Amino acid sequence: MTDLVVVKLTWGAESPERVSQALTVAATVLAAGGTTSLWLTGDATLLATPGVLEDVSLPFAGSLADLRDAIVASGTLTVCSQCAARRGLTPTQLLPGVRLAGSAVFVEEILTPGARSLVY
Repeated sequence: MTDLVVVKLTWGAESPERVSQALTVAATVLAAGGTTSLWLTGDATLLATPGVLEDVSLPFAGSLADLRDAIVASGTLTVCSQCAARRGLTPTQLLPGVRLAGSAVFVEEILTPGARSLVY
């Protein structure tokens, strides 16, 4: 059995509360000793570019950029390759440590025995 939690975020900076929930859960899994894989799809892909989350704040929440950076440092942060292409994002525009991958990799992760997946 694995301790992998795959979190898929489909909302971007226009919905800071949803973003905060996904990032908080993913970072908390890491803090609890688990393994996190955060997937950014749709407009959430822009959250993996410099300066976007740094400009988003939410009352009673910590720094969303710090949560993202903790996930990059200790977990996996993936941007959907098709979603990035639709937004004209290239690998050089993403933060260091962020990977591009498609649905086959996502499915492989969520089908890992014992993995849990959440969608925000």
